[in-house]
Amino acid sequence: MTDFHFLTTHVGSVPHKDPVDLTHRLASLLDIPCWLQLPRRNYLENIYTQYAATLPGAFVDAEKEKAIMHTDAADFDAQLEAFYQSVIDDDLDHFALTPNCALGFFALLDEHRPNPVSAIKGQVMGPISFGLTVTDQDLRASLYNETLADALVKNMSMNARWQIRQLKTVSENVILFVDEPYMASFGSAFISLSREQALGYLNEVYDAVHGEGALVGVHCCGNTDWSILLESRADILNLDAYEFLGNLALYPAELRLFLDRGGAVCWGIVPNDGRIRSESPASLAKRMRDGIQLIAEKASTRGIRITADELSAHSLITPACGLGSTTIEIAEQVFAVMAETAAILKRG
Repeated sequence: MTDFHFLTTHVGSVPHKDPVDLTHRLASLLDIPCWLQLPRRNYLENIYTQYAATLPGAFVDAEKEKAIMHTDAADFDAQLEAFYQSVIDDDLDHFALTPNCALGFFALLDEHRPNPVSAIKGQVMGPISFGLTVTDQDLRASLYNETLADALVKNMSMNARWQIRQLKTVSENVILFVDEPYMASFGSAFISLSREQALGYLNEVYDAVHGEGALVGVHCCGNTDWSILLESRADILNLDAYEFLGNLALYPAELRLFLDRGGAVCWGIVPNDGRIRSESPASLAKRMRDGIQLIAEKASTRGIRITADELSAHSLITPACGLGSTTIEIAEQVFAVMAETAAILKRG
């Protein structure tokens, strides 16, 4: 599944507290339905707590609504041993999501069991972003603890595999996005992480997804060194194209190689906040076409052939980022405008 031609999907989060009605409506509005994250329903649905429960030493602080990795816990070694035993045993159910932390996942399965779809999307928190945000008891980023870093990668890999097996019950074509918002800070003084380390962490998760017969996307909602994500083994690059589409034009050689191996770009061209009120499907479709043409022209000046038609065929559409921090009114408008924008783009 590589010819997408502006199919629509969603990043994940919404401001709603109940997923059932919106999941039902999005089943016909989105080309590729995805499960909804509901951070306002329960603090356990926050992306930095949603995947924490199965990690050794993890403690979810209900008062502060965040996860902390307690490597000083008296039973940490026992937890670590049990964790790796689950990995060795390939016990995917140990890494399962639960309705308490991901109600939207189960709403999606319930919606589509009677009516399977051509493609479906899941998402998991990326190990780099999780590890740089969630700290140990000494407020040190858990990614900088070698033991925890490996566990983070394995935890997200196993959860991704579990999701894929569930999603394959309603669609043969599964896309699993790995959310890495913190990659926007890669290369800055705030991250002590080499390119080789980053690619190693990312590709281990991506290989796990590929091993289950699914496509893998990587989502980064800020500007970054796009060459590292294009070089990774991801199949789909998802970026905030409303803000940063032009930045991708700086990497024509890397984009050419990415497309040559079947890669696709998922353009977050629809603003996920109040700016949607000043846009229309026509204005966003023009913004998208102009951006793709810019990339093609910039590539041509470097002697690299990337045509607008080729890039369009390998394009998907999403909101610029998740919608969990906006209002229900804006979120509903984003979905409606996105569907109409995609319809214009599909017509050529």
